[in-house]
Amino acid sequence: MNELETAARKFALQNALEYNGKASPGPVIGRIMNEMPEFKAKAREVSEVARSAIAEVNAMDTAVQKAELEKLAPEMLVKKKKEEVVRELPPLENAENGVVMRLAPNPSGPLHIGHTRMAILNDEYVKRYGGKLIVRMEDTNPPTVYPDGYRMICEDLDYLEVKYHEVVNQSSRFEIYYEYAEKLLAAGHAYMCSCESEGWRKAKDENRVCPHRDTEPGVNVDLWKRMLAGEFQAHEISMVVKTDINHPNPAVRDFVAMRMVDEPHPLTGTKYKVYPLYNFSVAIDDHLMGMTHVLRGKDHLNNTLRQIYVYEHMGWKKPVFLHYGWVSIEDTVLSTRQIKAAIVKGEYTGWDDCRLGTVAALAKRGIAPGAIRQYWKDVGTKAVDIRFSWENLYAMNRDIIDKDAARLFFVSNPVEKQITGVATLHSKAPLHPQRPELGMREVKLEGDMRVFLTSEDAKDLKPGAVVRLKDLGNMEVAKGNELKYIGNDLSVLKQGAKIVHWVGPNSVDTAVHMPDGTAITGLAEKEALKYLGKVVQFERFGFARLESHNEKGITAFFTNK
Repeated sequence: MNELETAARKFALQNALEYNGKASPGPVIGRIMNEMPEFKAKAREVSEVARSAIAEVNAMDTAVQKAELEKLAPEMLVKKKKEEVVRELPPLENAENGVVMRLAPNPSGPLHIGHTRMAILNDEYVKRYGGKLIVRMEDTNPPTVYPDGYRMICEDLDYLEVKYHEVVNQSSRFEIYYEYAEKLLAAGHAYMCSCESEGWRKAKDENRVCPHRDTEPGVNVDLWKRMLAGEFQAHEISMVVKTDINHPNPAVRDFVAMRMVDEPHPLTGTKYKVYPLYNFSVAIDDHLMGMTHVLRGKDHLNNTLRQIYVYEHMGWKKPVFLHYGWVSIEDTVLSTRQIKAAIVKGEYTGWDDCRLGTVAALAKRGIAPGAIRQYWKDVGTKAVDIRFSWENLYAMNRDIIDKDAARLFFVSNPVEKQITGVATLHSKAPLHPQRPELGMREVKLEGDMRVFLTSEDAKDLKPGAVVRLKDLGNMEVAKGNELKYIGNDLSVLKQGAKIVHWVGPNSVDTAVHMPDGTAITGLAEKEALKYLGKVVQFERFGFARLESHNEKGITAFFTNK
């Protein structure tokens, strides 16, 4: 081995050990050129020698790579430690004595990726400062309530590893809202209004005072009691909280707090006819539940201004309000209304259909909760608007799942080949190149010498060419579907032999469902049956979660590259 070959071998071994046993030409050639400038004029020779060394090194187990590098250049085994970037959320104001925060979903369906920001950030702060996290189901609009939503939301939060301490349904708190509605009316901070809704809004937009705004408190309380007694029909009367009728933002001027609803509620039926609107019930609950900090999107800025009026009318201390920016999530269906309709039509298999952006769908695909958490921690609480990046989420997920994912073979669109020239072959390879404790995967061909290659690999095989079936042996391509065994010498890689993945005759039919709704069918090695419910890495294909197995084979869902 000459000087150039020795250098290429060392650099290939080091690069392979840094990247899961697989060296790449660019870094290896770059190292040679930097440290051996005399070869800069011989770029073609350097490239050929480097690629030959890389092919031989990549065919080794990582244990063999490490042993050879330790013998050849032990000083190169010392890796440079990557500088860890620690990203923390900004501190909260007035949080030294602990916090009380809340998650306030509408149970119109399960959570989707957009909702997870709210869940993760609140959970992170409660875990940092100590205190309490309340899940408050904001279910005061009967037409939007999905009965299974209550359960599904809690299941999603459990998957996300969000630790909540209490679950409250607003639909169980109507008597409390009634009590405070009457207090506001009696104090002159609210009024009963029977104006037609569009006319009332138009007058408000034009800074004109509603004719009912200055009604005596006693009269308003009487009208309120009649409303509770059911003397009015829907849209005939409502309760309005006074704000500043001259506020520069028309959306903040007087807002409706209570209205009549005829539709039955999934939980309370027809027990109640008078329902609170969002800003009133939220302000009451946030105070009575002791919220110290309210963290939510900046789309709630106007709601915050409205709710502050309730606090001021009641003489209550306000919580700390924080608002983060918008997130646009493209190429993903998130609307619960659209998803529900599509499920009914049979367009989706359910809320966990892998084409969706629901938490259930992400879990089914094998997206780790830690990846979702890290994504939102990195984004943080800034008020700037951002575009959600699936690529970044997948990169974070890859970092988490890679260390535990067994390496297996999967052959899509399989083409059968027959090995000749040998009666028995034995394949043995580590389940994970960097974790020998996970053990080995072994395949023994005996008698039945069939193997299956991907259609893509099979079409490139030319008679007379030599290929290496990974971890099995070298084959000469014969006519028809035959592959002639010609030994196990790794030097064929130096001569340009291609490494080909394969599976044996006892492999399992497998369908990998992709995020775009398609399914890639093929064969997975029998070892895959040991990993049902887990994420594996199908080499040269990507990570996939193996969902189940039946008479039709394995059902899997693509995770990410």
